[in-house]
Amino acid sequence: MPFRTRTAVSGAILATAAVLLCPAAAAARPAPAPAPPGWSAAPAPGDGATPSAQDRPYFYLEGAPGTVMNDRLSLRNPTGRAVTVRLRGSGAWIACAAKEVTVPPRTRATVPFTVTVPRDAAPGDHPAALVATAGGTGRGAVERDAVPVHLRVSGPVLAALTVENVSVRGRGGAAVIRYTLVNRGNTVLTPRLAVRADGLFGPVLRRGLRTLPGRLSPGQSAELTETWADPPALDAVEVRLTATADGGAHGAATAAYTALPWGVVAGPAFLLAAGACGLVAVRRRRRARGPGDARGGEPVRSAPGGARPPEGQAADPAAELASTGSGARS
Repeated sequence: MPFRTRTAVSGAILATAAVLLCPAAAAARPAPAPAPPGWSAAPAPGDGATPSAQDRPYFYLEGAPGTVMNDRLSLRNPTGRAVTVRLRGSGAWIACAAKEVTVPPRTRATVPFTVTVPRDAAPGDHPAALVATAGGTGRGAVERDAVPVHLRVSGPVLAALTVENVSVRGRGGAAVIRYTLVNRGNTVLTPRLAVRADGLFGPVLRRGLRTLPGRLSPGQSAELTETWADPPALDAVEVRLTATADGGAHGAATAAYTALPWGVVAGPAFLLAAGACGLVAVRRRRRARGPGDARGGEPVRSAPGGARPPEGQAADPAAELASTGSGARS
């Protein structure tokens, strides 16, 4: 028994030493499990597996005008409470089998829906979405989830893009180019834009094609701007915008831009105004003078006998001398 006693004491000592040497390990507690995420909506997979964004991030449906297509939405609730979800489609073509679904805790529910393509629908892309909301109305904050629906109506596809309303305005030491892109076709476009400007002495701006952020749905327009950091200070420039997209879409438009410093504009205007004022002053002075002043200030002499000489003819000097002599003799 002494051996067993010594063994027990040795074990106790070792255990105590381990606690003293490693207090953090003794005080450690198992980390709590992470809270499960909230409910979510996703396309239901065909094989019944758990849906995820990697497997099927959106719905893709394609059909001819007049077609009715079916698919299913999966609502997942990993929380410990039931969740009531309201469903709606962003477009009139989508109809859900139920407008409101209650999903029990730690389960998922599948909701069928249909997409009815009108007979007069234009071929091309028609993007939409299935929108699911929960909460609100005194039951906490509104939670929202949306699943994109990429719907394509089969038929001839037309990709058309136009550039409109191009204008250039100065702003400080820079200029702003404003323009509008319009999708004139029946398919969704991701536009690309190139900018060039040519002045009197050659090119002043070159920007190659680059993809613009965002997409344009059929019939949609977008008002956009381009900043021109160092436009010329004195030049007459033609700015040209060229937009392209997949499918052969192409559009272009131009706008005139004249850059003139204030001194260049004000100087000639000042000289013109000064010249006009001087001309008016000269005319007023001439009007203020009499008829004699107009002939150089010389008095007009009378002809003998009080008669005035004809206009433009001076008095006769011989007649003046005879008149003077007869006066002396008398």
